[in-house]
Amino acid sequence: MVPDIEWGKNIRILLDIGCSDASFAGTLLEKDVLTLSLVMLSDQIKFAQVLLERGIPAVVGNLGTRRLPFPSSIFDAIHCSGCNIHWHSNGGRLLLEMNRILRPGGYFIMSSTHGDAESEVGMSSLTASMCWNVLAHKTDEISELGVKLYQRPASNEIYDLRRRNPWLCNCERVSFSSKTMLFNQPCCSTTKNEIRWYTPIRTCLHKLPAAIEERGTDWPEEWPKRLETFPEWLGDLQEKLAADNEHWKAIISKSYLVGLGIDWSKIRNAMDMKAIYGGFAAALIPQKVWVMNVVPVHAPNTLPIIFERGLLGIYHDWCEPFSTYPRSYDLLHADHLFSRLKNRCKQPIAILVEMDRILRPGGWVIIRDKAEILNPIEKIFKTLHYNITLTFTQDREGIICVQKTIWRPLG
Repeated sequence: MVPDIEWGKNIRILLDIGCSDASFAGTLLEKDVLTLSLVMLSDQIKFAQVLLERGIPAVVGNLGTRRLPFPSSIFDAIHCSGCNIHWHSNGGRLLLEMNRILRPGGYFIMSSTHGDAESEVGMSSLTASMCWNVLAHKTDEISELGVKLYQRPASNEIYDLRRRNPWLCNCERVSFSSKTMLFNQPCCSTTKNEIRWYTPIRTCLHKLPAAIEERGTDWPEEWPKRLETFPEWLGDLQEKLAADNEHWKAIISKSYLVGLGIDWSKIRNAMDMKAIYGGFAAALIPQKVWVMNVVPVHAPNTLPIIFERGLLGIYHDWCEPFSTYPRSYDLLHADHLFSRLKNRCKQPIAILVEMDRILRPGGWVIIRDKAEILNPIEKIFKTLHYNITLTFTQDREGIICVQKTIWRPLG
């Protein structure tokens, strides 16, 4: 429908809303597209297990009044197939949230078999008021499946142009009314540090970056070049990212792949519980392992950089449960996570119990931290009957590698 969309090149990271199986994500995975499936907490949680069992990235979530735990302008495309979401209701709040997380120039793909006339009119008017461009619209005559593909503006020029015409969208104050519905979309004020937890969705349009030193003014390099391309907007961080990249390449190749006893051919997914720049995930790309990069909400906001590199990630507070199905991950990696959390979550045992919940039997845990932190953690793993395969300390820093067994307490 749109030949300019090059899957696996300029489209690398995609969010799939309300998916029902892994066919869509699996097809794109063959094209080097990482699809993160957002499984609705209300009635689709069982699909999270199916997706993760098949090796497809997925998280359990809910589209309601709160913002999704992602930065602004990071997904190359968003897909919604029969997700039964009334995007035009409540002032278009949910679609405005999609507009927030969609990259400038990114694509919103929606497909459904049928819809009521009021929803179609509301959706058309809302997307027009948001300055989204309809690139293609096609309906299959046999299945009656209709597919519509929108594109978010790539710059503020369209807003400036339409501001002069009162009948078109206005970036300062956009409104649409139909019967009893009213959409008011003023422009959001931008903030550099956008990390938020339990933040309400703002019913406003996010203006696009204009200065060359801002992220989002240019589309990232094609995959896989974007993985190791550090754009100018990073400024002084360019050297840090390059050094971090080489640091994790050395650790993965010289230690993790050969010295821990892990059969990496059986590792399909992993979680970096305190990711910074995505170096751990980037070093595992040749192993065909996808990594969920978790940036703790109390840490510096580096998640936009991770997405810019073509990697997946999410914000999370490790004092709370992680939004995934039990026994979801093959490997968990925590680099100085516990020493950072010791003044917030008090006892490490709560985090270790959560790790045990999301780790598969036979799965692996690698923890790097201060020796004083690792000693009590090792004792807890022993009480859980984990196999301790490696412990090493030097200069008060250490590493521990353990494997989960099938042991479970009686009762």
